[in-house]
Amino acid sequence: MRKSLLFSALIFLLFSCSSIKNTQEAISNGNYDSAINTAIKNLKRNKTKKGNQPYILLLEEAFEKATAKDLARINFLKKEKNPENIETIFVLYEQLKRRQEILKPLLPLYIVNKNRDAVFLFTNYDDAIIENKNQLSDYLYAKAKGLFNIDTKFDYRAAYDDLAYIEKVNPNFKDVRNLMNVARERGLDFVIVSMKNETQKVIPKRLEEDLLNFDTYGLNDLWTVYHGAKDPRIQYNFGLELNLRNIQVSPEQVREKEIIKEKEVKDGFTYLLDPNGDQVLDKDGNKIKVDKMVSVRCELYQFTQLKTAKVTGQVKYVDLNTKQTIQTYPIASAFAFQHRYAQFKGDKRALEPSFIDLIRLRVVQFPTNEQMIYDSGQDLKQKLKSIITRNKFRN
Repeated sequence: MRKSLLFSALIFLLFSCSSIKNTQEAISNGNYDSAINTAIKNLKRNKTKKGNQPYILLLEEAFEKATAKDLARINFLKKEKNPENIETIFVLYEQLKRRQEILKPLLPLYIVNKNRDAVFLFTNYDDAIIENKNQLSDYLYAKAKGLFNIDTKFDYRAAYDDLAYIEKVNPNFKDVRNLMNVARERGLDFVIVSMKNETQKVIPKRLEEDLLNFDTYGLNDLWTVYHGAKDPRIQYNFGLELNLRNIQVSPEQVREKEIIKEKEVKDGFTYLLDPNGDQVLDKDGNKIKVDKMVSVRCELYQFTQLKTAKVTGQVKYVDLNTKQTIQTYPIASAFAFQHRYAQFKGDKRALEPSFIDLIRLRVVQFPTNEQMIYDSGQDLKQKLKSIITRNKFRN
């Protein structure tokens, strides 16, 4: 027990030393926030613990250096007077404030061997944050309005991103919410999905409806909406064509397999006899019984009903403005109906439990060709969804 406790204490000590060393290295490498986070994490557990004293000094050093680094960066960016820097300046001020807010709940932090509290110089950055937030909002607003004038879908999407950022940092600024709706409407792609049957076979109506019911695909995103039926009020940008080229349905097959099983099984009991043929008694004078084992044999006839279907085709992406094919992707789906049952002749005690389950089953009716094609289509739907998910119309 003592050895175990000593070993645990040694491991904990080594871990603590390693953590302190990593924090020191983070400061040396300029990764001040990483060092701050590590120190705070350890001090939150127990800030008065003697073993955590080094973290207080490291936190004091990392905080001072991180603050100085951010303020120096802000001063440099301001001197450049480049409007593109406004967002970076705003983010840096936010970082300065957040760093202070994370630290405040831990204070005071007492340094024992120096007989003083750790020193952290805090500054109120609220005015600077508000000033830069308003400057940033004005800048991004003007930039977004400028993108509206270019009038392309990519520019509307870029404008939407800028407006969404304004809404995040400065909610309800001017008419940003209204402009976001306009930008999204104009940046949206509508895709009409159609299916063409080139197989010379009849496609089940419910399969066609299911494949074109894009409400069940969950594919619509911020910039793309899929329709399985045309809306005359909408001008579609792209077409997605599912061309079925071949459908194969195999004949109904029944395969038979004979399996012979033999086993020694218990079949009642007999009395134990000694070498003289006399019955053996136990200590209480009772006759000793022994299992009577017999050899049994069973002939099992296993039947497998099998029917398969395969659907192959092509998915085509079309730009409806230029009438050009953008890309094509092969698609294939398969479905197999399989049912096993068995009959036996002989003593079924020779059979394993899995075979016993089979002999309880009976022959079933094969699915129709229409059902087989429909079941293949369910897998086809997932394949189609996978193709669309991996290959967007606009990158």
